[in-house]
Amino acid sequence: MVLRPVIAVAFATALTGCLHSEKVEEFGGPTMGSTYSVKYVTGEGVADTPTLKAETEAILAEVDQQMSTYRDDSVISAFNRAPAGSCMAVPAEMLEVVHAGLELARESDGAFDPTLEPLLNLWGFGAQARLERVPSAEQLAEARLRSGYQHLRIDGRQLCKDVDLQLDLNSIVAGYTVEKIVSRLADLGVGSYLVDVTGELKGAGKKPDGQPWRIAIEAPRDDQRVAQKVLQLDGYGISTSGDYRNYFEENGVRYSHTLDPQTGAPVTHTLAAVTVVDLSTLRADGLSTLLMVLGPEQGLAYAEQAGIAAFFVTREGEGFVTRTTAAFEQLFAAGEEQ
Repeated sequence: MVLRPVIAVAFATALTGCLHSEKVEEFGGPTMGSTYSVKYVTGEGVADTPTLKAETEAILAEVDQQMSTYRDDSVISAFNRAPAGSCMAVPAEMLEVVHAGLELARESDGAFDPTLEPLLNLWGFGAQARLERVPSAEQLAEARLRSGYQHLRIDGRQLCKDVDLQLDLNSIVAGYTVEKIVSRLADLGVGSYLVDVTGELKGAGKKPDGQPWRIAIEAPRDDQRVAQKVLQLDGYGISTSGDYRNYFEENGVRYSHTLDPQTGAPVTHTLAAVTVVDLSTLRADGLSTLLMVLGPEQGLAYAEQAGIAAFFVTREGEGFVTRTTAAFEQLFAAGEEQ
């Protein structure tokens, strides 16, 4: 399934130190139209690799069955087919993700919106999209009537919609999945790990050589993958959103897959990518999308006011300019590598 485009991937540079009996093991595979990987340090009380992999892939399968808009038999697809004015009982895990999405929507006055599936399909970026194209004003107006987080509510164990809206949780579900995997790994004795699901990462602990897990933030380039900044992670999740891999061009105009819920159209500002670091990978995932919608000026102001650790990359002429929030600088003041 393709839950979300991999728009900006922080990649791991996890070197294995083998000076001790402990060592770094790794497993991974395909998921959500991309890949996942788990690197972890072995040791006493840590489950073996086959067990860890089986437990991890059980979580991935559960998330897929519940929240993939690319599966007709998923829970979210059933909800999306339900008529306006209806309620439907959904699993607690899905309610947790929807609740987090609605919180972000309310905090940002709708800059983040988990109900954009009709608009994503219209522009060619959704699960039911037919082709990438600029829609007519009439088509856009109709799709906007079928979206809006204010028309979605949680009633006990049920999810209810006031209009014929369709959910799309792809901007937070990978971060949620990372948190689920990390929690299960801890239950199985893992204390040092680096987990990556479609580019959303979380790392904790040290490698056997005493070094922290390091990840690299990519420079926003279409043609190649270049590390722009290397960070050390210990207990934090990280997410990057950008417009440089998933877009189309029509009549010389570039249309990003990131839609502004206020207009129903792709964002038009100069922000190329934004990386967010947070204790919750789910929240980092959603915040990176939210800030990408807001753009370089409004997004930076929002992040500063909210104390968000964020790294912005803005297009300027033929190059890029980077800016960071005070929270980001404080978090990585020591031990940072350029």
